[in-house]
Amino acid sequence: KSCLIDYPQIRPGSMQKNLVNFLFTIALLFVITACVCRSDRDQESTNSKTTAPASDNTQTKAPPAQSNSSSSNAQKHSDDGDFLVEHDDVQNQRYAEIDRQVKDEKLLEKAADQLNRSLILPHNITLITKDCNGDVNAYYDSNAESVTVCYELMEHFYKVFKSAGTSDDLAYTKMFDAVRFVFLHEIGHALIDTYKLPVMGNEEDAADRCSAYINLKELGGDEGVRAVFAAADAFNIESKMNPGGSRNLADEHLLQEQRFYNSLCMVYGSDTNKYAYIVNQGYLPKERAVRCPSEYQRTVDSWIDLLQPWRKD
Repeated sequence: KSCLIDYPQIRPGSMQKNLVNFLFTIALLFVITACVCRSDRDQESTNSKTTAPASDNTQTKAPPAQSNSSSSNAQKHSDDGDFLVEHDDVQNQRYAEIDRQVKDEKLLEKAADQLNRSLILPHNITLITKDCNGDVNAYYDSNAESVTVCYELMEHFYKVFKSAGTSDDLAYTKMFDAVRFVFLHEIGHALIDTYKLPVMGNEEDAADRCSAYINLKELGGDEGVRAVFAAADAFNIESKMNPGGSRNLADEHLLQEQRFYNSLCMVYGSDTNKYAYIVNQGYLPKERAVRCPSEYQRTVDSWIDLLQPWRKD
């Protein structure tokens, strides 16, 4: 099954309208949130060749949030930078209309403005959407201090969902939900590199969990949940399109199968009653599910605590 959540009936629309909705949501999102993850690379690709369960009455409960660590009381840092926007010329006319609408609606400018209202920066970070000359990618470049989402990546997700038999309109909707997940993944790389925040474990897993945290905890509602589910669906489909091998195993990203289950664990852990069907219908093994509430809560508590010194009053 290629869809983990029932989407509402979709009226006929266009790719451009969905793009407006996607980036407008990103702009609103950053008023209240940021994320913590890490990247030591100059550039990273988001498509790398990419106990018994407890009963409802005994399920493991998440520990209470902690707020007494040293980072919570750290002195606020000086604000010497801003999120900026850069528009490059489109080379492939297939993306010309998308690019035109992004510029006319000033969508990246609105996102940058909301980010600047929310976060302290020691230096500038540039936000970019562009035609990447055929490169299916989204990445944070630590040398250029920029976050780029390629139009090719949007097209890739659309084709991924279409390959699973999804209708045109639903494939477009899920495409932008998945791109939202990826965009926040890359923003997370930018922030952890900028703030020099510690992350234990795999960097790419931290970035995925960062995006899941923002979508589920900060954004919340149907939009945030859809973004995580859409990414999980894409990981699941891609895992069948590109079976594991030495190249996949050597990549810094987790296998797509692992990213699929980790995303589901974050959703399930955020509300075990609401998302019980993830386990009941066999998407997430019960042996993993029993640990997801505490796994989710530890992730939330850590990011909230680490970001506190960098939030604006």
